[in-house]
Amino acid sequence: MRARIEATSLPAAPASGEGRLQGLPRRAERLHARAERWIDRREFAFAEQALNEALTIAPEHPELLRLRAVVLHVAQRYPEAIALLRNAASLRPQDALIHNNLGSALGESGDMEGAIAAFRQATEVAPEFAASWFNLGKACEAMSRTDEAEAAFARATALEPEGFLARVRRANALKTEGRVDEAAAEFRRALKLAPESAEAWSGLVGMQAGVPDADDLSKLEQLYRRTDISAAAHCLFGLAYALALEAHGRYAEAFETTMAVHALRYRQINWDAAGASKIVDDIADAFANDTTDSEDARLGHEIIFLVGMPRSGSTLAEQILAAHPDVCGVGELDELPQLIRDESARRGKDFPHWVAEATPEDWNRLGREYLERTARWRTAHSRSTDKNLQNWQLVGAIRAMLPGARIVDCRRDPLETCWSGLKQQFGNALPFTCGIEEIASYWRDYDRLMRRWEERFPGSILRHDYEALIADPEAQIRALLDFCKLPFDAACLRFHEAERDVRPASAAQVRAPLRRDTPRAHRYGELLDPLRRALGIAT
Repeated sequence: MRARIEATSLPAAPASGEGRLQGLPRRAERLHARAERWIDRREFAFAEQALNEALTIAPEHPELLRLRAVVLHVAQRYPEAIALLRNAASLRPQDALIHNNLGSALGESGDMEGAIAAFRQATEVAPEFAASWFNLGKACEAMSRTDEAEAAFARATALEPEGFLARVRRANALKTEGRVDEAAAEFRRALKLAPESAEAWSGLVGMQAGVPDADDLSKLEQLYRRTDISAAAHCLFGLAYALALEAHGRYAEAFETTMAVHALRYRQINWDAAGASKIVDDIADAFANDTTDSEDARLGHEIIFLVGMPRSGSTLAEQILAAHPDVCGVGELDELPQLIRDESARRGKDFPHWVAEATPEDWNRLGREYLERTARWRTAHSRSTDKNLQNWQLVGAIRAMLPGARIVDCRRDPLETCWSGLKQQFGNALPFTCGIEEIASYWRDYDRLMRRWEERFPGSILRHDYEALIADPEAQIRALLDFCKLPFDAACLRFHEAERDVRPASAAQVRAPLRRDTPRAHRYGELLDPLRRALGIAT
C-alpha cells in the first residue's frame, strides 16, 4: 500500500540550528541555488545537471545528497533516492527534512513500514515540524492504523491550526473510528478554513450523521451551481447537495441533481457495460468445470469472504462478524485481486484466460501466498474477513485456492442497493455507478454470476439477506455464525459496540443498533421507475 507524499512540497525544516548549506564552497552554493530554481520550475533534468556538478565539488554534503534524492524521487528512481537519503541521514542525523524525504521515498517504493519509521524519526528530531506529523498520519492511514493516523493528524493541526488538509484527514480518521460527532466538528473547522472545499462538504454530508441545516443547504446549492469549478468538484458538491435535499424531503430535486451529476460523470468515464458483461461471461465459462482437486480441503478455513454490491449491507455483516472474539474484521483488502493480477502478469494472459492452464499446484501456491499476505490480521484472532466487493467475480478462484474459506453473499433489495449506490460519492473507483443503465447492468451481471456460483459450489456460499436481518436479527446472525463455523456469541447481537475501524460510507450507520427506517427508494415514487425497469422490477 502506498501513500502519495510529494517529495518537493514540504516546507523547509531547520537542521538542528546548523545552516543547511554550511560547509559548501561558494561554487557549490551557486549550483545548489540554480538546482532549486530548476526544481521550482519542475525542470528536473536541468536540476539534476546542476546537482551532479555540485556533487563533484562536495560529494558528501548532506543537503546536496538530499536535493539530488528529491530529483530521483520525482523520476521514480526510488532505490537510488533512498540510498542517497540514508547516506545524508547518517551524515546529518538530526535533520528532520532528510528523514521526511526518506519516508516519502520509502512510501512511494511500497515500504510503508519503513516510511512510518522514517517519519517517526523526523517527528522525534523536530517535534515542531508539522509536515512530518502530517506525512506520518498519511502513512499510518495507508496501513489502516487509524488510531495512530488520527493522533498524528491531531498533532499536525495543533502545530499548524490553519492546516486544512490535516483537518480533513483527521476528520476522516475520526469517522473511521466511529467518533462521528468529533468528525463532524473537524469537518466544520476545515470548512471555516476553506468554505468552498468540495472534499470537506462531501465528507461532512456523506456521513449522514444528521440533517444539514437550511444554511448548509443554501451554501451547497450555491457551490453546486457555480460554473467556474472542476468537473470533479462539481460532482462532489452535486451529490452532497442531493443528499442534503433528500434529508429535507425534497426528493424530486434530489433525484434531478443526482442524475445531472451522473450525466457529467458518464461523459468522463464512459463505462463499457457490454464489455464488463463479456468478462463475466468469460469468468463463468472458465470455471464451468472442475479447476482443482485440492490436497487440503481445509486450506483457507481462517478466511471469511464477504461479497456483494456496494451498499448491500456487507459492512454491516462484517461488523457483526468482527464483534465475535475469534474474528478480525479487516475491511476491503486488495490482496486477492492483486494476486490474480500478479499471476496474469506472470503468465502473460488476462484473467480468466489462463484458468484452464492452472494446475492444482498453481492454485495451492496462490492460496498459500494469500494466507501469507494476510497473516498479520490473524495474530490476535483465529479468523479474518475480506470484504473486497470485487471478489464476487473471483469466487471460482477462491474455491480453487482456498477451498476451506467461507463465502457470504451480502444481498439487499436491488432497487435500494442501486439507488443508494448512485447517491454515494465513489469518484472513479466504481465507474459503473455513473448512471441508471450502467449500475443496473452491473447488478444483473453480479446476480447471474452469483447464481452460477451457487449452482457450481452448492453449500459453499451463504446468501445473507439485509431485509431478513432487519426483520429477525438474532435468527439471521445465528445463521451467519453457524455458516462461518463460529460458536454463537451474544456480542454479535451488540455489533454496534464493537471497537474497530470502519471506512465505507456506512461507517456511522453500522455503529448504531439496527433500524427499520433505512429504506429510501420508496420515497422517490415513480421517479425511480427507469431504474426499476432496468433491474427488471415490475412498475
